[in-house]
Amino acid sequence: MLGKLTEVKNKMSGKEKDTQFYFFSGKGGVGKSSCSAAAALHFAESGKKTLIISTDPAHSLSDSFETKIGGDIKELKKNLYAVEIDPKKTMAEYKEKFASNMQGMETLAKFGLEDAFDMAGMTPGIDEMASLDRMMQYMNSKEYDIIVFDTAPTGHTLRLLSLPDVLDSWLGKMIKIKARFSGAVDMFKKMLPFGEADDKPKVDIDQLDVMKERLVKARELLTDPKKTHYNIVTIAEAMSIYESERSLQVLNQYNIPVKSVIVNQLIPDNSHCTFCTSRRDSQQKKLKTIHEKFKQFDIKELQLFDEEVHGFDMLEKVGKILYKKS
Repeated sequence: MLGKLTEVKNKMSGKEKDTQFYFFSGKGGVGKSSCSAAAALHFAESGKKTLIISTDPAHSLSDSFETKIGGDIKELKKNLYAVEIDPKKTMAEYKEKFASNMQGMETLAKFGLEDAFDMAGMTPGIDEMASLDRMMQYMNSKEYDIIVFDTAPTGHTLRLLSLPDVLDSWLGKMIKIKARFSGAVDMFKKMLPFGEADDKPKVDIDQLDVMKERLVKARELLTDPKKTHYNIVTIAEAMSIYESERSLQVLNQYNIPVKSVIVNQLIPDNSHCTFCTSRRDSQQKKLKTIHEKFKQFDIKELQLFDEEVHGFDMLEKVGKILYKKS
């Protein structure tokens, strides 16, 4: 609803944007929040109206910018806006809308359809459904030149990004059931993501097909290399490299375009420190492996700084390295 209202408003004002989407993901502790915050600041300072969204429950974004952000869009500086999506709150709101229809599950048993609606099995997780619903509201707003996503740890993010395909399959089954059991359509519509916010009966029996079109749109955005740029943040350690490989396999499976692999926390050369030299040598070997394994991607290298990466000055410094801005 939010996305639709904003889209209409932008069309009327002539401010509709052809938005670009930048995703940053990786295993916990590799510095993806710092990289996403630095990227968002870089785009904003380049004159692009930029929104950065955190879907990570840990919400390191406030720490990165050294300012409290919260669940409402906040302007941080000219062209730079931020919001932290609260997964628990988002899921609670979605569940509240969803729960009123759960009583209808008993009706499905009479039709022998319990297996088609196994909420703990085949049916997509409600937390991912709620998160994708919120993400799509922002992605469809067309208010920003660029939207940057500081995502949750890898596993959750990959489940979320695979949802358009998973839900499409699920929705396809719903449409077939609709044809056989038209009396259950209203209940089905309310149970699906991207449904209308109110509980008023809808006359249009083809609303399920409309929802399917919305999922097609979600897939189009996420798989369009001209609009979506996925960045994997990793460190020069075996487990992180392995997880990055697995992530790439899943992303490739769902045709989500990967832009770059960012290797973070590289120890700079220091001949006066034996420990530093030893750790650097180990990292350099792993870095060589990274260049071999991910040679088809733009590989960016970030050194380990002598101070934490937070605050606009440090984020600007990182942004210049990431995007080679002199």
